Amino acid sequence: MADEYPEFRLRLPNGDGIDRARGVLLDETGTNGSRKFLVRAGSPARDHVMPSLGKHFKAPTKRREELRARGTLVPSARWPGWLELAEDVVFGSPSFAAVVLVGAPRNGWEEWRTEDDRPLSDFMSGVWAGPNRPWLVRGSNVTGLDLVQRLWLPEGRVTLAASRLRQGVRQGISKDELRTLVQEDYESTATYSQRQQLVGDLHAFLTRMKPGDTVCTISGGRLYVGEITGEAEQTESEDRRSNLGRPVDWQLSGFPYDELPEELQQKLSVQHDVVDLSSVQAHIEGLGLTDQELVEEAGMKERDPSVEIPALAARRELELPEPTEELATELLVHDVEWLRETRDLLWDERQLVLYGPPGTGKTYLAVKLAEFLGGGPEQVKLVQFHPSYSYEDFFEGFRPQEDPQTRQVAFRITAGPLRELADLASREGNRHIPHFLIIDEINRANLAKVFGELYFLLEYRNKSVRLTYSGDDFALPPNLFVIGTMNTADRSIALVDAAMRRRFAFVELSPRSEPTSGLLRRWLKQEGRDPEPAHLLDALNSRIDDPDFRIGPSYLMKKGVYREGGLERTWRTKILPLLEEHHYGEGVDIETRYGLAALRESLA
Repeated sequence: MADEYPEFRLRLPNGDGIDRARGVLLDETGTNGSRKFLVRAGSPARDHVMPSLGKHFKAPTKRREELRARGTLVPSARWPGWLELAEDVVFGSPSFAAVVLVGAPRNGWEEWRTEDDRPLSDFMSGVWAGPNRPWLVRGSNVTGLDLVQRLWLPEGRVTLAASRLRQGVRQGISKDELRTLVQEDYESTATYSQRQQLVGDLHAFLTRMKPGDTVCTISGGRLYVGEITGEAEQTESEDRRSNLGRPVDWQLSGFPYDELPEELQQKLSVQHDVVDLSSVQAHIEGLGLTDQELVEEAGMKERDPSVEIPALAARRELELPEPTEELATELLVHDVEWLRETRDLLWDERQLVLYGPPGTGKTYLAVKLAEFLGGGPEQVKLVQFHPSYSYEDFFEGFRPQEDPQTRQVAFRITAGPLRELADLASREGNRHIPHFLIIDEINRANLAKVFGELYFLLEYRNKSVRLTYSGDDFALPPNLFVIGTMNTADRSIALVDAAMRRRFAFVELSPRSEPTSGLLRRWLKQEGRDPEPAHLLDALNSRIDDPDFRIGPSYLMKKGVYREGGLERTWRTKILPLLEEHHYGEGVDIETRYGLAALRESLA
């Protein structure tokens, strides 16, 4: 039977100068349906195992110890410091054999290769082409039962319910064929959307999944990871909960769900029975392994910084740089510690609002701080909210677009600024770089309407939601931060509900406190100008009882103010109209109370 397949070779890490292990795939299957694999006598093996192997791969570790104790896996006379097999050995699967020989996790369907470098998976009939993928298959609470603990882990299987699907469905069936079968078999028992989802799940399980793929499932607050080791099969199930099955080599220890990387938790929260986890494959490959183990098992004795191991790259920590004295000087902030506290708030909450009266530099500070923390303006996007702003403007919606070929206009789903920035932040290579969305005048829009289902994600960053228009499953990338600015002087729209306050940290910028109270003085000193405008502004604000209507310094931080007659002109056309609106209907003489002449007289 072994002669039906070519001979495959396995390269051992750091095994330069020694032969490759040799083996063949057998038609014989194990008790759970896995394809067995024979390794030839004389095949080399490492003389040590990865330290954590016994924790997550108990069966291969035990088999390796048994082979050594029996004298089948012995010190090699040809390759000092290595082991070799003294006789042919049959293992339960290609990956099981690879783990025993290497002493570390290995995907045998990819690692065992022919002389012309074709992987073993290429020789499996009726399987989906392409690289190995990780999958989530849900087995907990299937019609009230936890199949993971009851069936999957004990019997080495993964199953999918297909209670009404006719018998005889083959592995490798096309999606069109499946769609026809599901339409006929489930017409009276499932809605249209349920049938569409079932077609996708069945096609993934029967056709897209293949031996060597990783399968994940959640049970009892732990993530269990295994490897598919054989073809799909359809069986009669008395309770109709597990009609389709595949053999799996499970790692029995599992990983605590709450300790998983946030991006992985987001993907695992998608509410489907079968989910492609390719976007978080690197996180899954690194589970349970230290950085040093990842480097060693990649076959690199000395780490080459130009070669990045995917699992290590995914594990790279997101960082927000510490604000410096130079930044504080550039922004004219009184103390760098204030900037550091703001940075820490942003790190902890990921959403922050700068609020205060007009002219306090909220938008300027938000942009400059975001550019510093993100490493440049290309990581920063600014939008301005207004009363007619909507979810379709902000995230995604149907918009008229002209087809460049036919010149016809049709409505198509178009991404808004948040979706565009989220897609950019989640790209491979960008995930450790902070990206910032600045929302100017955040309180001017109906926030519940603009954010829609995304309101939930602002608080639960480790979850995902199904989008209204595209139907995609979406989560906010961990490296996406939101900074809003809010004008407290606009009383008609300044009310913010408790839901928003819970989702954002609030930092006040007020003329009565630093860093705003002394900002104008520091700017005038830096520009080498007379400090009189700062004195006038302090005197003005001391006469305004309501702190939300005090005047910010940015009105007086423009070059035009310091041309001939500029201060008087700015006071008359910019500042006094704000106070006239504030005191509208009260009969207050604005010029007498807030005019330059009155203020100068009080200062004198």
